[in-house]
Formats: sequence, C-alpha cells, structure tokens
Amino acid sequence: MNKVRKIFAFIVGVLLITACSNLPTYEKAYTFKDKVWKQNVKPIFVVDIQDTTKAYNFTLTLRTTTDYKYSNLWVYLNTKTPKKQTAREAFEIKTTYPDGAWIGTKTGTIVEHTLNFNKRKLPQKGKYVFILEQGITQSLVDEVLDVSLIVEEVK
Repeated sequence: MNKVRKIFAFIVGVLLITACSNLPTYEKAYTFKDKVWKQNVKPIFVVDIQDTTKAYNFTLTLRTTTDYKYSNLWVYLNTKTPKKQTAREAFEIKTTYPDGAWIGTKTGTIVEHTLNFNKRKLPQKGKYVFILEQGITQSLVDEVLDVSLIVEEVK
C-alpha cells in the first residue's frame, strides 16, 4: 500500500510541474471604472519578446455584462515596436448573432468575447506596446467590465 502512495505522489508531482510550465508569456487585464469604457481611456499592454524565432498566440478578451446593448464593438489596436515603428488596425468584436443570442462564453450576467491572433512571429526583440482604443462614435460604451491580453508561446 505504501508503494502505491509513493507512485501516486510521484505522478501528482509530475503533473503539477508540467502544468506550471505552461504559463503564458504575458497576461494582463484592464478593468473599466463603473463598467464604462470612455473614448479617452486607452488600456496599454507592454509585452517583452526576447525570442523572435518562436511563434506566439495572442488572445484579446473583452468582458461585458448581459446588459450590453450592441451587437458588436469596434476597437483600434495601436502597436509600437521596439524600434518605435507604429501601426494602427481596426477590429470588430462581434457580441451577438443576428437573432440576439450572445457570441462568446456566457456565465450568469457576464459574457466573454475573444479575438485570437494565432501563430504570430514578431520580428524584433524587445518591448512591444499595444494600446487599445474603443472605436465607436459615442464618447463612452457602458456595460464593459474589462479587457485582457494573453500572449502564449506556440508549443
């Protein structure tokens, strides 16, 4: 019986060690005050990339409440490379289907919407700055809880 416990403890230890090795390269969330994303609020994410030979998966997650009243949200992603080159791209995050059903993962009154950028290689070593702007014509969007960025090495 003691031998079985030792084997079980060894297996659990190996699983814990391998699970801990899959941590993201970068993970940060920005929470909006009072569930309102104002136009002048621009979450910033600074990602330090040291290995340009590897590919990375980027996941941008927007969390809203079920009281969010739009079928999408346009965002601008501003990127600044370590060599100070800049780019600005617009992305649409669809939040509902035409019939009003939520797109994304709904848990209670919270809905998670994601944009995935898979297998991206970054050409320069150093710190990349990603600045996110809401891109609608109104000065604020309500019922937005937070936005997060996760960067993971492709295995």
